Amino acid sequence: MKIVDLEQYNYNLPPECIRKTPLEPRDSARLFVYDTATDTITFDTFRNLAQYLPEQSLMVLNDTRVWPARLWLKKPTGGKIEVLVLVNEWDGKGLIPALVDRKVIVGDTLFFPDGSTLVAREQQEQKFFFQLESTRPLQTLLQEFGTTPIPHYLEGEENGDEFKLRERYQTVFASAGASVAAPTASLHFTDQVFEHLQRKHIETTRITLNVGLGTFAPLREENFQTGKLHGEWVTIPQKTAQALERAKTCKQAIIAVGTTTTRTLETLAKRDVLKALTTEAHLFIYPPYCFQMVDILITNFHLPKTSLMLLVDAFLQSKNAKKGVMELYHEAIRARFSFYSFGDSMLIL
Repeated sequence: MKIVDLEQYNYNLPPECIRKTPLEPRDSARLFVYDTATDTITFDTFRNLAQYLPEQSLMVLNDTRVWPARLWLKKPTGGKIEVLVLVNEWDGKGLIPALVDRKVIVGDTLFFPDGSTLVAREQQEQKFFFQLESTRPLQTLLQEFGTTPIPHYLEGEENGDEFKLRERYQTVFASAGASVAAPTASLHFTDQVFEHLQRKHIETTRITLNVGLGTFAPLREENFQTGKLHGEWVTIPQKTAQALERAKTCKQAIIAVGTTTTRTLETLAKRDVLKALTTEAHLFIYPPYCFQMVDILITNFHLPKTSLMLLVDAFLQSKNAKKGVMELYHEAIRARFSFYSFGDSMLIL
């Protein structure tokens, strides 16, 4: 077991490098291209992504959908309480897991504006499990009363338009699952980008990983001891498994869009057979790591000292890159790239 010194992955980011609102159009985001074979860096725009990718490669995207999972309900006393429904952990029929920002005890009832209620039935540390008492399904209630659970550094008046936020903190191809955070590497894609990929005969296929709050959780010694992260449910359809098997057989490059897709593909690679799969992924990728499935990575610029940064560095090391993630990040900061959820994109070849 190797415990990584996380201070190696710490950096200071000027406030102007945090983009608070999404760009329009999506594909106008900047693209930081690093070719590990030639050790060259190129600055471009995301809409030109296809020109850097090998023809007849396979691109894999995470098609999970972000739910408006943040609620403001009322306690019996009349006071307001914020409830974050952990839709990524909910099985669709049992008790509903959630976090709250005020004191709650088992047995308490929280009220929706329409009279529907959540009754606290169980507690596990900071997490509560609620029973929904309503004639309406949870998803309908969230659509009417919920708001998008954006990261704290994006909160403010500039993101006060919930209707716009629901559209922009969502990929254009989101269609499955339930997440409390977006797979941000995919936010830059547009129909035009997909058209350019098609012209280069780059096939696209999808997995679903339901993104949870664990994505933002601080790393602990336990993660290194067990080699595991927080669990996130993943689904790999048979069609995707077959496309991956063809790509491996024909030696086509496999392009992972985002760290969620990367973790999903590398989880699948640990199985004996490439076939359809639904499982809880705990895989913690950090240096050194031998990637078995992913050849090219598209990702955003991540928060310091996170598992996401370690994954990117592990990928660079696996390709024998001369530059590590910190050197690339410092270069991006010098060039005033935008970081985090609404920030710019990085392509590692």
